[in-house]
Amino acid sequence: MRMASLGGGRFLDACRRRPTDFRPVWFMRQAGRYLKPYRDIRSKHSILEMCKTPELAAAVTLQPVDILDVDAAIIFADLLLPVEPMGLSLEFIAGEGPCIHNPITEPEDIDSLSTEHTDDLGYVAESIQLVNKTLSGRIPTIGFVGAPFTLASYMIEGGPSKTFLKTKRLMYSNETMWRRLMGKLVDVLGDFAGLQVGGGARAIQVFDSWVGALSPEDYVHYVQPYSRALIERIRASGVPVIHFGTGAAGFFRELHAAGGDVLGVDWRVNIDQAWMDIGYRSAIQGNLDPVALFAPLPELRTKVIDLLRRTGTRPGHIVNLGHGILPETPLENVKAVVQIVREFSMQR
Repeated sequence: MRMASLGGGRFLDACRRRPTDFRPVWFMRQAGRYLKPYRDIRSKHSILEMCKTPELAAAVTLQPVDILDVDAAIIFADLLLPVEPMGLSLEFIAGEGPCIHNPITEPEDIDSLSTEHTDDLGYVAESIQLVNKTLSGRIPTIGFVGAPFTLASYMIEGGPSKTFLKTKRLMYSNETMWRRLMGKLVDVLGDFAGLQVGGGARAIQVFDSWVGALSPEDYVHYVQPYSRALIERIRASGVPVIHFGTGAAGFFRELHAAGGDVLGVDWRVNIDQAWMDIGYRSAIQGNLDPVALFAPLPELRTKVIDLLRRTGTRPGHIVNLGHGILPETPLENVKAVVQIVREFSMQR
């Protein structure tokens, strides 16, 4: 049975580093292919159709809430949605992932990017409204945006990359245009986050999925100011911001300096050391290895309890993975993580 929480929800309390009855838990990509109800919908609709149809996006968002008994819903959307109102053509290709058919190749392409049509993304706010109507305040809904560097990388590379050659070449060779692009992205992403908050999102996660491609020096010089500007803009709307960067173990303090009420960490770092390194000045989220969910239950239990013990009794830890749930993940193991967390909290 779900116990009453403090301050309107244990997830939001943890974001503010307030005491909670149970350690809150949710999962990145908790709505996804490991769930049969998701696969049933996905078999009939494309990713973009699902994102742009509020009824479908809301249904998918809600699927894991009761199945898993998590402490927050995260809206089903995609971080690349803002590139369309900016003037780029987006497609999700089976077996390959996202593809931008007209990526940025010349400085003139940056000049032509629009910042005036972010309202076209209002369907995400509508999805959040539908989710909240069903939840009736039971748990909060998290919205999200990509970070400026991650969006810029997709827009320049045209899709995922291993080397980020095109992105870094522009960054190094034409800093004026790089900064113009990043400034436009702050405007669009800030407005997009605002739409989601207006729709009822109670927190926003900023995903910097590709930030680990950078050196610490390049992050500070070329990226950090724009992440900070975006996060400050979102925080001004009154909701907590989760700042999550993957592969950023080499500059975690610099990532923290860019802001966020909660710092998300991936599985490549010791979460207790990371929290101590930032002086416990933010809440912290993470950081179980997504592949740990494939371990036998006794080993999975050991890993979850180790995570809980590492983070101790200090308020402000949100249990999550160090990245999203993988498609082949056994559902029973995801459920088990929630149960282990709850049992551990009751024993304290």
